[in-house]
Amino acid sequence: MQAVRQCSACARRAAGGFQHNQPENPLLRRRAACLRSLSSESRRPRVQKPGDLTNPAHMSLASLSVGHGLWQVEDLSHNSLLRKAASVLTDSSSTFLSQATLALTDALTDYSKAVHSRIAFQRKYLASLGKMSQAEEESLQQAICDWRAEAAERLDECKHYESTWTNAINLSKMAAEAAYTSGAHQASILVRTNVQVAQSQVEDAKKLSAEADKKLAETKAEEIQRMAEYTAFLEEGGEHEVHEAYLRED
Repeated sequence: MQAVRQCSACARRAAGGFQHNQPENPLLRRRAACLRSLSSESRRPRVQKPGDLTNPAHMSLASLSVGHGLWQVEDLSHNSLLRKAASVLTDSSSTFLSQATLALTDALTDYSKAVHSRIAFQRKYLASLGKMSQAEEESLQQAICDWRAEAAERLDECKHYESTWTNAINLSKMAAEAAYTSGAHQASILVRTNVQVAQSQVEDAKKLSAEADKKLAETKAEEIQRMAEYTAFLEEGGEHEVHEAYLRED
């Protein structure tokens, strides 16, 4: 400030000298230039250094900069942290439910395929009674036994995965409730939707397996009837004749 006052006095003296048509003095020119330089420095805005933002005295600047998009300050309130934790919980439960649903629907589909394969060989065997060689009969019987064992194994898998899937459904419902109460409404809606989709997929797969079980029961009833007829036919001594019932193809 003292330098500014000195330069201002110099400028006034220089101006007075010019008004009285005094000769131009180089010293006065330098002092006038000094005054202009100090004036421009005082009007220039101060640039905030990045290091200053770590100073508690300058934290207010960082807070103000948030509104202009220069800095992003994370909300660390309890409610915010609970919402984030609930979102993580719903994401994890949805992943678990998705994998459990896939495992169960695949097991149900494989079970249905195994049952249908068994039905196909069983009907072929019944349709060929009395007109196939011993080797062909043993081959069909072995195929029926193999597919029966395969279906039983797939059924055990269905029971195992259904238990896991039920737990995943319950976990997802609890996660949806927790997300809703913590304020993460969008996450709650999403996981409830995932539960509905999973239940629909499993229901469709169970319908297919139920249809396969129904056809298998019909085939077993048919097998009992044909075997009884064929046994009666053999007891009558018609080993070298073929009954009309066994010539009919399904």
